[in-house]
Amino acid sequence: MENTTLNVQGMTCGHCEAAVTSALKELNGVSDVKVHLSEGKVDVSFDSSKVSIDQMKEAIEDQGYDVVA
Repeated sequence: MENTTLNVQGMTCGHCEAAVTSALKELNGVSDVKVHLSEGKVDVSFDSSKVSIDQMKEAIEDQGYDVVA
């Protein structure tokens, strides 16, 4: 398992947190998601042999949020 922190802009409420969490957990290989709304960060535990960071970014962006480097 690997861990990464993604910087996500546009999350402001519980719905945002739920949308991002749900989108990431639907990806095969993502085992845990922790959203920090006040910091605009998302901690993700994942299996890099099953899912890439780019796939995670795309899942978040599909929900209407921006992932910044």
